[in-house]
Amino acid sequence: MDSEVDMVGRDAEGRVMPFARRATSPDDPRIGKPPTGKVARSARLAAVPVAYAGRRIAGLGKRAVGRNAEDVERDIRTRTAEHLFQVLGELKGCVAKLGQLLGLLELGLAPDLAEPYRQALARLHDSAPAMLPGAVHAELAAHLGDEWRSLFLDFDDRAAAAASVGQVHRARWHDGTPVAVKVMYPGGRRAVLADLQVLRRATPLFTALLPGADTRPVIEALCDEIHAELDYAREAANQRAFALAFAADPDVVVSRVIAQRGDVLVTEWLDGAPLTRLIARGEAAELDRLGVLILRFLFSAPARAALVYGDPHPGNFLRMPDGRLGVVDFGACTPWPAAFLDVAGDVGAAVIADSPADLEAAIRRHGFVAPGRELDIATVAARLQPVRDALLAPTYPLSADWLREQVRLATDLRLSNVLRQLTMPPDHTPILRSFLGGVAVLCQLQTEVPLRAECTRWYPETAAAAGL
Repeated sequence: MDSEVDMVGRDAEGRVMPFARRATSPDDPRIGKPPTGKVARSARLAAVPVAYAGRRIAGLGKRAVGRNAEDVERDIRTRTAEHLFQVLGELKGCVAKLGQLLGLLELGLAPDLAEPYRQALARLHDSAPAMLPGAVHAELAAHLGDEWRSLFLDFDDRAAAAASVGQVHRARWHDGTPVAVKVMYPGGRRAVLADLQVLRRATPLFTALLPGADTRPVIEALCDEIHAELDYAREAANQRAFALAFAADPDVVVSRVIAQRGDVLVTEWLDGAPLTRLIARGEAAELDRLGVLILRFLFSAPARAALVYGDPHPGNFLRMPDGRLGVVDFGACTPWPAAFLDVAGDVGAAVIADSPADLEAAIRRHGFVAPGRELDIATVAARLQPVRDALLAPTYPLSADWLREQVRLATDLRLSNVLRQLTMPPDHTPILRSFLGGVAVLCQLQTEVPLRAECTRWYPETAAAAGL
C-alpha cells in the first residue's frame, strides 16, 4: 500500500497538512524535498498564525470550564513554538535561517516567554526532516556522476546534521580521509529564491518600522548575501581561505576542502562536540573560554582572511578533543570592506571620548542618519555606553540578561526609539549580521569578553585612532 508522505507531515495539533504527496517507497527520491513554490511555502507559514488563533479560541473554552489560566497559556505557547519551528525547519531555505536567528535572539525574551521557544529551537537545527537515501543518492549522482560511490570507501546514508539549504553526511574519501559531505536539498535553490522575493516585498514593512532608514538597499544587500550562499564553489573558496589563514593557529581549526562539484561539497570531518551540547551541560568555565576563542576568531577573520564570517551560531562551532575551537559552514562569508576601519576609528574615538557632538558628526559623516534628519544624539550616546564600557574594561560580561535589555530597547516600537532615526550603509550589512550573531552567541555562553585586547591586537592603528 502506498504511504502518504508530506513535507510538513502533521501540524502541531496532529492534523495532516493538505500538501501530501503519494510515494511508493521511502527511498523515492522525491521524499525529503522542501516545498519550493511560493504558494506552498506561503501556505505553510500562514498556517502558524491560523493555528495560534485556533488555540486561543480553544483556550477560552478550557478556561470557561475551570482549567487554570496559566496552564492554558503555557500550553498555547508550547504548541505554537513547536509548530513554528517545525515549519521553519521543514521549509528550510531563508525561513530556516530566520529560525536560527530567532534561536539566538530568544535570549532577549523574558524567561517565562522564551522557554517554549528554547525547547523547540533545540530541535530545529539537527532535527529538521532529512532527505531520505533516494533523494541523497540522486543528488550525488547528478553532481558527482553515476559512479559516485567509487569516490568513497564508505558513505553513511543517515544525515549527520541539517543546514538551512543542505544536509551533511559522514563518509570516508577514497584515500581513507574521514569527510563531511554537504548536499544541497533538491529544489533548495528555488525555495530560497522564492523566499527572497517575499523578503523584498516586505521592504515597506521595514520602512514603516524604521522610518529614518533607507531599508531597500540594505534588504537588497542581505538578499544578495543569501543568494551567494547557494554557490558551493564560492563556499569552498571561502573555506580554503579560512583554512589557510588559520592553518598555524593554536586555538582554532578549520577543515580542508577535499572536493566541490556542483551542489556537493566535501570537506575534512571535524570530530568535535557541538557547542549546543556543551551549553546544555552548563560548563561555565569552558563555555567562557570557548566564547573568548569565538570572539577572537570573528575579530581576527577580516585581518587574516580578508573575509567576514557571517553565520555565527552555536551549531557552527565545535569543541575539538584537544580543546581547540572548530569552525564549520563558510557559505555566509563576504569580502571585508576595508573602509569600515575608518568608520570604526572615527565613531570609536567619539564614543571613547564620551563626546556627543563628535559622535553626531561622525554618525552623519559616515551615513548613519539621513541628511537633514533630526537626531537625538544624547540617547544614541546612551545606547552606545555598553560599547564604551566594554572597550575600556579589561573584560566585559555578556549574559542573557544583558541581551534581553538590549533587545527590549532595540525593538521598542514607540516613535521616541532613537533607532527609528538611524539608517545604515548597505555595504555594512555583512558586518552587522556577523556582529549580531556573534553577540548573541557570546551572551548565550556568558562570556567575559576581552574586547579591548582583541581590538588592539588585530587592528592597532584603528584602536590607536579611537584612543585605546
